[in-house]
Amino acid sequence: MTDQRAEEKTAEGGAPGERLPAIDFATFLLSLSSSALYQLGIVPHPESGEAAEPDPLLARQTIDTLEMLRRKTAGNLEPDEEKLFEGLLFELRMRFVELTK
Repeated sequence: MTDQRAEEKTAEGGAPGERLPAIDFATFLLSLSSSALYQLGIVPHPESGEAAEPDPLLARQTIDTLEMLRRKTAGNLEPDEEKLFEGLLFELRMRFVELTK
């Protein structure tokens, strides 16, 4: 699929002409964090509204993926990206500890 065709792709279930949001690094981090919160059973599924049964193993893997990305991008982030990254990781780690204690 060409870049232009990818940009023109509509959001699944969205209105004709509706576009997917642009992806930047912060959006990517927020997406992974939302997945971890869902895996922890904290936030409901965006379409069904149903909360998932907590899956600590899968949540841990997502948190570890974020940590790996933090290490690999160290020194290459804007200050606001670094602050967002640290805040998300702190929040996810605290929620994980609460769930697994």
